Amino acid sequence: MKTILTLAILTGLSTAPVRAADACDALTAKVIRDTGASLAGRAGPYAVFRAEDAERMSLDCRKPARITVASRDREPSAAYFTLVGRAARALAGADPADAEVLALNLHQASLLANAARRGGSGRAVMLCETGPRTDALREDLTVCRIAPRTGLSRIGRAG
Repeated sequence: MKTILTLAILTGLSTAPVRAADACDALTAKVIRDTGASLAGRAGPYAVFRAEDAERMSLDCRKPARITVASRDREPSAAYFTLVGRAARALAGADPADAEVLALNLHQASLLANAARRGGSGRAVMLCETGPRTDALREDLTVCRIAPRTGLSRIGRAG
């Protein structure tokens, strides 16, 4: 009986990484479909994409999954914000037009405040900031990070 229990536990543990990889593969494919980006590389829970309207675009599949979209421009073109909206749809099911407007508004607020700004659009939360930066994305002057909204929003409960 002890051997069967041990085998069952080990079998369950060994399939967890496979399920996580399958889920990341599916999310990677959805990001490609929804954004038009192409896969540049994949290692474990990370995927890196080539996107015409961003210098960098990456997906981190660890919970909660998140997408980073970066531009070397301090004031990127409208196409950059469209890409951010599409990425929000792929990751969180957000309305792409609403997420695009949110990204643009957060970017503008970040420029004015010289600090990162956070907000939400439907099922997505976003943080956008403008450079200069000192981290691994130091060459990128505009960075927006997108994650799915988890739990209840304070905004939704207010009033």
